[in-house]
Amino acid sequence: MSLTPELSARIETLLAQHTVVLFMKGTRAEPRCGFSAGAARTLAAVTPDFHDVDVIADPELREAIKVYGQWPTIPQLYVRGELVGGADILNDMANSGALHELLGLAKPDRTPPAIHISEAAAEALRTATLDAGDEVLHLAIDEHFRAQFFLKQGSEHDIVARDAGIAIHMDLSTAPRARGLEIDWVETAQGAGLSLRNPNAPAAVKPIEVEALAQALDQGAVQVIDVRPPAPRAAAPFAGARVLDEEETSLLALPKDTPLAFLCHHGQSSRAVAERFRAAGFRNLFNVEGGIDAWSQRIDPSVPRY
Repeated sequence: MSLTPELSARIETLLAQHTVVLFMKGTRAEPRCGFSAGAARTLAAVTPDFHDVDVIADPELREAIKVYGQWPTIPQLYVRGELVGGADILNDMANSGALHELLGLAKPDRTPPAIHISEAAAEALRTATLDAGDEVLHLAIDEHFRAQFFLKQGSEHDIVARDAGIAIHMDLSTAPRARGLEIDWVETAQGAGLSLRNPNAPAAVKPIEVEALAQALDQGAVQVIDVRPPAPRAAAPFAGARVLDEEETSLLALPKDTPLAFLCHHGQSSRAVAERFRAAGFRNLFNVEGGIDAWSQRIDPSVPRY
């Protein structure tokens, strides 16, 4: 594909309007490939102040940006109009601190987090890494506090936390999420495995019975979020509730300590939505047990059952 003057002008306008631009597949909120998702996460951990451009939604731009910077793959990061590189380069620069320097940010804190590994967990990790060769144990904790152990070669930019004779390598974004992490080995009827308690993770979604919800509403202490589709909402409305499918963007912009109670028909789909908000960092979440059906039976019989 040749780069037309019109496409070149579009790209240059974007780069002139925004200091940091990430051309990616999808958006930072809804990435459409693993490399783009990783690049957006890595960049967001360094600075949330970047402009993402979805090249899937604009096929002409997708091909044009490859020609413009002579870089054949997506994602691509530009800073002050200059191409920085793709996902691997972005990751390396973020972990080394070079990206912070490029963006004029303070040097990142590379202090290894204090962690605690039980003797049982340490023994299990020693056994698991016995034949690792030149690979070392890594831990990754993503922005939703999902943790994953894996083996790969170490890097000079790794942050290494140690306890009970075990060294755990992690990148710059994982290290602050691992502060105070407790790693244990547990055996249950379902099997045995590592158990992680992370004090930095958002609090679990709490169940709330309709009686307690009614009291909280009387006190103005909680906001109800109705996650039901339009038809059942119209058939059995919940007065004063905010509607998920109309307000999700504005709800996600609320302060992360806002008390939110999620409501559906019987309390199943509402829990899944509440967990999604928990993954987004909200810390004061409730699931209405029994849903609108329990509300109708035990609090307000004027609400139709269906």
